[in-house]
Amino acid sequence: MTPPTPPRTPPTGGTTEGYRPRHEPVMLREALDGLAVHSGGRYIDATAGLGGHSSAIIEAALPGGRLLAIDRDPNAILLATERLSAYGDAVVVARGEFADIEEIAQEHGFTEVDGVLFDVGVSSLQLDQPGRGFSFQRDEPLDMRMDPDAETTAADLVNRSSEQDLASIIYEYGEERRSRRIARAIVERRPIRTTRELVTAIEAAVGRGRARDIHPATLTFQALRIAVNEELHQLDVALEAARQLLKAPGGRLVVISFHSLEDRRVKEFFRLHARDCICPPRQPVCTCDHRATLREVTRRPLRPTLDEVNANPRARSARLRVAERIVSEAA
Repeated sequence: MTPPTPPRTPPTGGTTEGYRPRHEPVMLREALDGLAVHSGGRYIDATAGLGGHSSAIIEAALPGGRLLAIDRDPNAILLATERLSAYGDAVVVARGEFADIEEIAQEHGFTEVDGVLFDVGVSSLQLDQPGRGFSFQRDEPLDMRMDPDAETTAADLVNRSSEQDLASIIYEYGEERRSRRIARAIVERRPIRTTRELVTAIEAAVGRGRARDIHPATLTFQALRIAVNEELHQLDVALEAARQLLKAPGGRLVVISFHSLEDRRVKEFFRLHARDCICPPRQPVCTCDHRATLREVTRRPLRPTLDEVNANPRARSARLRVAERIVSEAA
């Protein structure tokens, strides 16, 4: 979902006219290996983005393979549909949140699939598209909605939340230690309608930082984006739904995440479902009746190669984990 260099300026408003981005999906080879893609397999790319992972998956799954590509962003859907149109009926592109993956998969006949891929977080299409408000490098409306039809924008959160709630969002979703100072500065400067106004408030609270440090607004922007799009809740729901959709045995679940909050959730989910018992450690007799349905293929997350990071700096924080379905729920 992240190309190596910023594409030409994409359009706003759900159109792709004149926009042909260069696109190199993150950790592509590792994702294909993790999915163990094979001819005739059925796969779901739950975060299709610009279709980079999707096109590689269906190429490896032919002949006989099928792919369901899902994304909540209408611009991504238009671009992915165009990119994947050459594969005809082998590919279905559907708009929706990945938390709705089970419903979407059942609607299109994708049950007991061979693999599911999540490439979570913000995409380069969203970062580079003017007017979306994801980037603090331009002055634009403070939006941050991955789905432009969603009700709540980042401006809504910034201007309507209490100082305490803002501090909690920035601390919990951004892991920003200076969250209270930042929240106080934001409240003092409301209303805040643009990315530049928000950056100014953050810098007033914590300074501009040193050139070699991350930008002082980075963690606050991350926190607001996660809150606006309910990204962690979406991930929790989607992981369980994907587990249910995997073929047993052998179905593979691959997740690429970009910060510790996401990766921690994926790790805990995989380890929970790779255990036969989840009773408290000191309980003498198991009463939970829990049985392992997954096997952790990667005990530690895979990271992008140095060559990939040099070619695409946005890949530097990527972490990839793989789990395999071992038995069905009934077993």
